[in-house]
Amino acid sequence: MVAWGMPLLDALRSATSVDARVLHMEDRIGRVRIGLLADLIAVEGNPTRDISALRRVRLVMKNGVLYKQP
Repeated sequence: MVAWGMPLLDALRSATSVDARVLHMEDRIGRVRIGLLADLIAVEGNPTRDISALRRVRLVMKNGVLYKQP
């Protein structure tokens, strides 16, 4: 989406909170907040400034289990 001109923050929102709203699940997913389901990634870099940082995943937390990149 960014390659086609969408601003970085809008692209990130469209993949998280906007999707949750479209799916009528904003009370369960889409944000990092107490009581919501969340799988998280940590990346090298700042994806709000460089979207390619999302390709440099260093760890993943899924269902409360932490996975590190070797």
